[in-house]
Amino acid sequence: MLLEGIFPAMTTPYYPDGRLYLRKLEHNVERYSRTVAAGLVVLGSTGEAVMLSDDETHEVLHTAAHSAAPDKVLLAGVGRESLRETLRLAEYAADQQYDAVLARTPHFYGPQMQPLELLTYYRSLADHSPLPVVLYSIPRFTHLELPVEVVAELAEHPNIIAIKDSSGNVERLAALVAATRKAPKRSVAVTPVFEAVTGRMVLAEAEAEAALAASLIPVDALGAQPFIPAAVATPARKALATRRKEIGFQVITGSAGNLLPALEAGVSGAILAFASPAPQACQEIYTAWKENDHEVAAEKQRRIGEPSRLVTSKYGIPGLKYACDLNGYYGGVPRVPLLPLTAEQRAEVATAMSDIRN
Repeated sequence: MLLEGIFPAMTTPYYPDGRLYLRKLEHNVERYSRTVAAGLVVLGSTGEAVMLSDDETHEVLHTAAHSAAPDKVLLAGVGRESLRETLRLAEYAADQQYDAVLARTPHFYGPQMQPLELLTYYRSLADHSPLPVVLYSIPRFTHLELPVEVVAELAEHPNIIAIKDSSGNVERLAALVAATRKAPKRSVAVTPVFEAVTGRMVLAEAEAEAALAASLIPVDALGAQPFIPAAVATPARKALATRRKEIGFQVITGSAGNLLPALEAGVSGAILAFASPAPQACQEIYTAWKENDHEVAAEKQRRIGEPSRLVTSKYGIPGLKYACDLNGYYGGVPRVPLLPLTAEQRAEVATAMSDIRN
């Protein structure tokens, strides 16, 4: 699966009493589907995945998958502390037609999470997961960082396709790119303009072919009629066109604050919390970089510098949710023990986001 471009890390909407607000989740997914984002990440750290029960996790994954446009790559956050439960969620994500799973490092027993334990966990997950695996290192929350040498070993596995690294350290990202450069190449399906082909696109194509075949009348069913008085014109259906692209192990940044330096260091894309309220602002950096317009890319990077720091780093989930409210996505409240922003904090976020609208 090709993982290039910007992927908003979506929030999870709740009613004020803490129940899942699935209608607002549908609204957000449908709106992201109309953006130029490459795909969506459901139930990552920004999605408050650790706050949800198993049943709620299933509801969110199901709702998001059935609301997303077929051409958006979908990644499901499935990380749990045990291999067994992580695999169980990976299997559910596959049933819902996700394209890959995002598995954060198991970290509760941090002192015991040495290279052998991490290698065993991720290799076993990749051996049995029905979907490709994306490693997820977010030391800010887990207090555990996947060592570069461990990532390099895991990159050799045919079902481990990428890492999302949220360290915010560009030197580490460059080291990950260098350490995994010789990982085996994979041939993946892409569109004629080299965008990802998702499983839901392939499924939609198969369903369209089946519907067309069912609508045709076999010749022997026409009988001996001397002529057919009228013909019904059927618009030609444009079939899904694909080509192949060779890709290696993909390194993805999780920090908007240094997105441009990360792209220059060799990452393929970004899964960004700040893209949940501001997907267009993040995409503009990526687009300018792809077009080799460094001056515009640097200007766009400076534009989001302070807002992304304030909203994402200082205020976290409550700040991101309020920023979503400002930009037409439903943010709402976080789950306790996280608390909504105060009036003073909301005013600070509103000022920071005043020039960033989507």
